[in-house]
Amino acid sequence: MCKNRASRVTFDAVLVTILVLLVPKVVSDDADPIPSDKSQVSAWFDRNVAPASGREGLDPALARAESKPPRIISVRQDGSGDFETISGAIRSVPRCNKYRVIIFIGGGHYFEKLKVDHYQTFVTLYGDPSDVPVIWYNGSARTYGTTNSGTLTVETTADYFMAVNLRIVNTTPRPDGRLLAQALAMRVSGNKAAYYNVKMHGYQDTLCDDKGYHFFKDCHIEGTVDFIFGNAKSLYLRDVITAHANDDPNADLGYSFVHCSVTGNTMKTYLGRTWRSHPKVIFSYTEMGDVVHPRGWSSLGRPQYAKTAYFAEFENRGPGATPDQRPGFVKRLSGAVAKQFITLAHINASTWLLPPPVLEGIVDDTCS
Repeated sequence: MCKNRASRVTFDAVLVTILVLLVPKVVSDDADPIPSDKSQVSAWFDRNVAPASGREGLDPALARAESKPPRIISVRQDGSGDFETISGAIRSVPRCNKYRVIIFIGGGHYFEKLKVDHYQTFVTLYGDPSDVPVIWYNGSARTYGTTNSGTLTVETTADYFMAVNLRIVNTTPRPDGRLLAQALAMRVSGNKAAYYNVKMHGYQDTLCDDKGYHFFKDCHIEGTVDFIFGNAKSLYLRDVITAHANDDPNADLGYSFVHCSVTGNTMKTYLGRTWRSHPKVIFSYTEMGDVVHPRGWSSLGRPQYAKTAYFAEFENRGPGATPDQRPGFVKRLSGAVAKQFITLAHINASTWLLPPPVLEGIVDDTCS
């Protein structure tokens, strides 16, 4: 038996040579704020999110998982890898896995509905950066229910998941007013998950950022309505982008978007709305296009929810950043207050967040 361990907002619209180095012990600085200058973000990330080797303060289970070279599984549609399907590779990860498994995915279009099961921890899906794979499916709420409709699902307790260099698509058609049109590209319920250079495409409910601490960097999340939603506590950095769902006034949850870009080609839309009683969403240093409605946020005609929502902005810019036209319940943060949302401490990252793995030579090794 495996031992269990145990927001919503609206828009349109990131081989294997293991290097063992003698390095000083590194402690991630959760208190170092993300710089206001976007050109300095990469240096900030490299300074604060170090590889596991030599790193102090990691969760003991994660430190053990990263203590030896990972198991590498390759997926190639031409049959030259270990598997021809991603689902086959995922199924090969053993129950109660205790060490890092990296599934390298070669280029191509994969028509698959994927699930990282609740007992499969320390799994990384790593797409070929020179030929980013596309994973697509057409699941909808009508067939699977909303939360199970995703092209990729990372289940509860599938912790320490990572995805790198992927495009995840739900091809269900654009909603036309019919019920049960929700169609997720991805749901992530496992705790302490990181996403780098991942593009997610859908229409309604593209990303269910469901539970736990999550980190997104250099991602693209595209949809038409409620396309980032859930109950997690997440940090989005330099993403192209939400209603955050929470009913518990004491829950430590919320979405923080930093140095993101809000774009679109549709009618004016909102940054967030009070779908539940206690949503929490913060935008900082974000470029807001003219797709953003001047009021920015909606209480959906629920004045009682407007009193309990935490919607906030800090030093955003662009034609959609119109602080003087925002509703009275939207907070304009000072630097001192904003700091808690623009540091890695927002997601307790010092104990678990790792950079994407460095993978070299897998193309030559696999095809030789």
